[in-house]
Amino acid sequence: MRQNLFRAAGVLAAAAVVLAGCGEAGSSGTAAPPSAAAGGQGCAPVAGDKLVVLTDDKKLQNTDNVIPAINKKASSPELIAALDKVSAALDTAKLVELNKAVDVDRKSSKAAAQEFVTANNLTAGLAKGAGGKITVGAANFSENATLGELYGIVLTAAGYTVKVQQIGNRELYEPALEKGEISVVPEYAATLATFLSGKVDKNAKDPSSSDLDATVASLKALGEKRGLVFGQASAAQDQNAFAVTTAFAEKYALTTLSDLASKCSGAATVLGGPAECPQRPKCQQGLVETYSFQAGRFDTLDAGGPLTKNALKQGTISVGLVFSSDGALAAG
Repeated sequence: MRQNLFRAAGVLAAAAVVLAGCGEAGSSGTAAPPSAAAGGQGCAPVAGDKLVVLTDDKKLQNTDNVIPAINKKASSPELIAALDKVSAALDTAKLVELNKAVDVDRKSSKAAAQEFVTANNLTAGLAKGAGGKITVGAANFSENATLGELYGIVLTAAGYTVKVQQIGNRELYEPALEKGEISVVPEYAATLATFLSGKVDKNAKDPSSSDLDATVASLKALGEKRGLVFGQASAAQDQNAFAVTTAFAEKYALTTLSDLASKCSGAATVLGGPAECPQRPKCQQGLVETYSFQAGRFDTLDAGGPLTKNALKQGTISVGLVFSSDGALAAG
């Protein structure tokens, strides 16, 4: 999710263990452990203008699928049906395009949302609810603001008087959702499950997982204890991912992280990401433990931001941590 710890540390203080991407603080060019280069020669970086995410075929990352979170008292079958129509239309590729429209093409979140609604015919055939006022909350980053506008448009078409309000981080908007000060928020399944679990029982095992059905089941059970219900989870995911240039993928014949591990472990391979990456279970540590991937060197950059993406494009790193719904990943 764009609220994962790498993207917005203040948003996910309660979910740090799950979504923080990965290594200890240090300067760029941090040497990997001696064993890291033992697998072979590795794959030297290849510059290129286009980036592609390698498929997480062993499901290292948790299921941060976009899902509507709703105050139980504000909920109704008609309201949930309208939100579910948005979920049914969203997948990761479409979320990437929405983010590109705002972050790259510089459209407003409202304009991008309206274009998406029109293109996908989302307001047709909606059952009219009982009406009344609905406040849609949104976090303080562009993707979530756009999702909030999507929810607002379909709920307006369903007969509600809607206000879309950008609130800030989860520590601010989630309590407001529980209290009914806001009615609906576009959320991320795994991250919210972890967050709510921390509120319900700080000693409980993290309920998020790489299995969407299991994560949503846990989320719904936790929501019952906090006065929240949920709509349908979409196929759209915003989570940690690992990208290479398309030129790199073509040169080394890679499509998955298993391919990366089997073909590119070795001294020439450079992994880039935030300073925390080498020690985080969803970043370099996870690549080692889940895929047996060994980079020859780790470069300290940023959390899926311009430093990492530019390093990939300029050919100074082989693979970098990004976010799966980043507009920079749009085709074409």
